[in-house]
Amino acid sequence: MKTLLLPFYDDDISQHSFDLCTKITGPVNGYLEGLFVLRLPPIVDADGDGLVHSHFAQFDEECRREAARSHTRFEACAAAHRLAIDPAGAVGAPSCAWHEISGTEGQAAGSHARLFDLTVIGREFGRPWLDWHGLMESALFESGRPVLLAPGTHCATFGERVVIAWNASTETARTVALAMPLLARAKAVTVVSVDGWGSPGPAGEELADYLKRAGIPATARAVAPGGRTPGATILDECTQGGADLLLKGAYTQSRLRQLIFGGATRHILAEAQIPVLFAH
Repeated sequence: MKTLLLPFYDDDISQHSFDLCTKITGPVNGYLEGLFVLRLPPIVDADGDGLVHSHFAQFDEECRREAARSHTRFEACAAAHRLAIDPAGAVGAPSCAWHEISGTEGQAAGSHARLFDLTVIGREFGRPWLDWHGLMESALFESGRPVLLAPGTHCATFGERVVIAWNASTETARTVALAMPLLARAKAVTVVSVDGWGSPGPAGEELADYLKRAGIPATARAVAPGGRTPGATILDECTQGGADLLLKGAYTQSRLRQLIFGGATRHILAEAQIPVLFAH
């Protein structure tokens, strides 16, 4: 994974996410692009054209101030990590650049993310200016690329001890395939299956065998939930195993069903304390 997209805001969560991105791009001389969406002003119900124009101008001015502050912090992060500012990404070393795009956050980010190997989103970044959760779902469903949820805190290591939440679903199989460049760098990979959770399909041991044939040090573990939800069970396994990356197929149940009844994806989105790679 050499090209990363990082929706960025002037806050500490975005800065920690930048630090995490450098752990991915650094070893492969990759390229990181910071993204700020210049939001379109909301529709205003007003009697006079002057009031409407004044509102739009004020909103646009505020948005550009937020963009400028975010750009300044992004360049400070680049300087701290000694990254070259190179929009072409062709300097033969880790590099980065800043990009601003107009539109609604979800549509703009989801579309632009199609040009990158991975989109990284810090949990709860950009509040109250941004809807990070909606932006993440747009990147998942609109880009056709994986999304890495960053925990919003400093990560000492990344991708050395990986857990795969295996439920035999198509979405999880796609997540594993897209994450192979990261899995190839891992020191240990554990395929975790939760008893009674998942789709009909290959067992966790079979996935571990597949990974071992690719030279990846993988083992499999089946876990009884013991009254826990599948999402909580997976996160407990990550904690006990000292994992610094979790792979999870996103919304293997529908979003509506998860909204009403809950689900593993929603639980992990809300509670994970380590980076989580999702794909749909």
